Amino acid sequence: MRLIGLGPAGEPLVSLEIDHGVDPHTALWNRGLSLTRPVRAQRGPAGELVLLVHATPHGRKRGRPGGRQRPERPGSGAVRRQRVAAYAITLSDRGVLGTEFSARTHVPGQWGLPGGGVDPGEEPPETVRRELMEEAGQRVDLGLLIDVQSDHWVGTSPSNVLEDFHALRLIYAADCPEPTDPVVHDVGGTTSAAAWIPLGRWREWRWTAGARALLERHLG
Repeated sequence: MRLIGLGPAGEPLVSLEIDHGVDPHTALWNRGLSLTRPVRAQRGPAGELVLLVHATPHGRKRGRPGGRQRPERPGSGAVRRQRVAAYAITLSDRGVLGTEFSARTHVPGQWGLPGGGVDPGEEPPETVRRELMEEAGQRVDLGLLIDVQSDHWVGTSPSNVLEDFHALRLIYAADCPEPTDPVVHDVGGTTSAAAWIPLGRWREWRWTAGARALLERHLG
């Protein structure tokens, strides 16, 4: 994925490829910039994914943004894989939409945000709408790109392959004006259940670390 940092007038300040295992915040920080907010993610002229963000100079000589980066050991024989995925914090008058990970994943029983990998040639907003229907049977009004999250680990994939895995997650805001009882249509996949979780009780659920961090940031 290509990352383009924009200045206050929308002028490009930097353009770079996100290397395997590198957080976009860190990539900009190392260029003297802080990622202040995402703008949009889209396909470029050659079909590549491009992430545009607003960035400002930080003027610091030490430190860098927090976040989990490279594993201590990359893992002998692990296949390197970088996956760009799109998710949504989806709200309705029934609460926030969550999806439970199935036994095919390394976090069975934990909850996350609906979404998934961006297919070749697919625009990220299309990914969110498709995944929300597959994982929960919901139609939504998609809002802005509100966050970018990076995570990197070594583990066994659902297909039993040892992977040096870099997840790049594009997080959107979404509203569901006509919520229904969630139904998982993609049976046998990585989602075992979906539910509307009351906003006053979402902290009681067993979320993955990444999902909980996003909900704390955007729901408070």
